[in-house]
Amino acid sequence: MYERKRGRTMPPKQKAAKTTAVGSLVAVIGDEDTVTGMLLAGVGEVDARRTANFMVVDSKTTPGMIEEAFIRFTKRSDVAVVVINQYIASMIRPTVDGFEAKSPAILEIPSKEHPYDPSQDIIHRRTKLLLGIRD
Repeated sequence: MYERKRGRTMPPKQKAAKTTAVGSLVAVIGDEDTVTGMLLAGVGEVDARRTANFMVVDSKTTPGMIEEAFIRFTKRSDVAVVVINQYIASMIRPTVDGFEAKSPAILEIPSKEHPYDPSQDIIHRRTKLLLGIRD
């Protein structure tokens, strides 16, 4: 049913989709280009304790540092999605594959230098397993 306001017919108001939590964040672990793009899109945040929701991985970053950031982001109650470059997730594959909580969602994405490999994506592999698809 349309409303009339100031001589114009207006469509009915629609409710916005509900989010998982008020103020949920997207955390990012990626190369410089990926993190920069996500920050420009507005996902970056530094809280009062100077804790960021992103990590730039470069040649000096060790797998231990990546794993520590991954665990820190997945334990945060305000993070709904963790975006990680697939080649970086491969560096800590046992930790990524071992994460079984419902939230946050883990999203592996390609980078400029490393194309997407479906065989490395845990979501892709689990979906195939659930559907009974074999290679």
